[in-house]
Amino acid sequence: MVGLLIVILIFNFFAFKYRKPLTGNFIVHLWFFTIAFQQLFDLIINFKYHGYWYFSRGADWRAIVAHVALLPPVNMLFIRFYPFHTSFKKQVTYMIIWDVCIVGYELLTLLPEPWGYFHYGWWRWEYSALLNPFLLLSLIGFYKWTSILEKNVCKDS
Repeated sequence: MVGLLIVILIFNFFAFKYRKPLTGNFIVHLWFFTIAFQQLFDLIINFKYHGYWYFSRGADWRAIVAHVALLPPVNMLFIRFYPFHTSFKKQVTYMIIWDVCIVGYELLTLLPEPWGYFHYGWWRWEYSALLNPFLLLSLIGFYKWTSILEKNVCKDS
């Protein structure tokens, strides 16, 4: 739990320090999208198939802290620095770098408590490495869709 609390403080600090140009409206949408998406995924992989779990098997209230306070600021940082108006090659490189960092962090969370909090059942880091780009692409799609909605609201006002 100690490791989780430390990274929550670090990621939230940087996410809000470098939040521009993300609007407050988008941040709220991103926060809830991230929580809902993660809960849905965990419902299937964690609770139904026991692929992985946080802290202990089954429903564990401590895992909510990771969903609510860790993953949304990480997604804020990913979107904030995503190279939207650059070449496809730079965008793919950015995604690969983030994928490597995410998997690296996941491996660190496998350390014993108090530093680690994540445990594998049948899940392996390779699955995360293959799945992360699709999750990040869905985040980019969500950002673009939310941006269109914000522009339409501003235009209608």
